[in-house]
Amino acid sequence: MILGVSEWLSGKLGWDVSFIRVAFVVSVLLFGVGIGLYLILWLVKMFSN
Repeated sequence: MILGVSEWLSGKLGWDVSFIRVAFVVSVLLFGVGIGLYLILWLVKMFSN
């Protein structure tokens, strides 16, 4: 856990946190968009509280 995005997103979507973490890793390795998406979701998380 770096910024808590996966845990926050799993609570919002009702999905398993492991699935979300694997999806982020796969998106970084295959598409290269995972890091940007992760940072955008971190900003959304920070401003939604």
